[in-house]
Amino acid sequence: MSQVEVDGVGIEYQVTGQGRPVVLLHGFPDSGRLWRHQVPALAGAGFQVFVPDLRGYGLSGKPDAVEAYSLPLLAGDVLAILADHQVGRAHVVGHDWGAALAWVLASLAPGKVDHLAVLSVGHPATFLRTLEQRQMSWYMLLFQFPGIAEQWLTGDNWANFRAWARHPDADQVIADLESTGSLTPGLNWYRANLPPQSWAGPPPQLPPVRAPTMGIWSTGDMALTELQMTDSATSVAGPWRYERLDGPGHWMQLDAPDQVNALLLDFLPR
Repeated sequence: MSQVEVDGVGIEYQVTGQGRPVVLLHGFPDSGRLWRHQVPALAGAGFQVFVPDLRGYGLSGKPDAVEAYSLPLLAGDVLAILADHQVGRAHVVGHDWGAALAWVLASLAPGKVDHLAVLSVGHPATFLRTLEQRQMSWYMLLFQFPGIAEQWLTGDNWANFRAWARHPDADQVIADLESTGSLTPGLNWYRANLPPQSWAGPPPQLPPVRAPTMGIWSTGDMALTELQMTDSATSVAGPWRYERLDGPGHWMQLDAPDQVNALLLDFLPR
């Protein structure tokens, strides 16, 4: 593992392979381990693969302040990793909150993002557009309550987390959250970026994404509608591609790694 420090926060990351750089960004409640099926495929195809434990997760720093987890600061962590290796531009692949981060990175630092691939989560401007998506995102309001959210998720051997998330790797994810103290920092991503007032206000305004972009959504996703992904096309000024996977749940890179790998290798130029 390598580490880069950003304003006193250490960000741990792993680099595998040689070639054109690609960054893989995980979301809640994962770490870089989420991408264990993608790293060998991408590195074997001739990419240099960067996989961070994003701020708040794994061995990376965990600031106490909620505002330390705002997406612009998180984007700065990714840019610091690239600068640490003197990488000018990279492909960026994100899932869940990592996808939201990838959208923001491509919007605010367009010169740094070559091709963009977003899994599960659509553009921030379209995310809460429909009542159906707001209903599916009920847990995001629960997560705003410090202490209560943590109690709800962890009680009775994490019973609510297991039933709600249906994570295919639940036991290991829970063990990692407990051993690294990552649960509250992970919830702070929600608290910093989707506070209750954001549900009543206008959607965030971001410059259009100019990078060629591929959105991937899976029919078994318990938290996200297809429309929030397909409507993201209106926020992309570059070429847009949409792929739908029939069957896999939210963690498609674990449920259907071969399908996800094939799409990434077809989309990302070497």
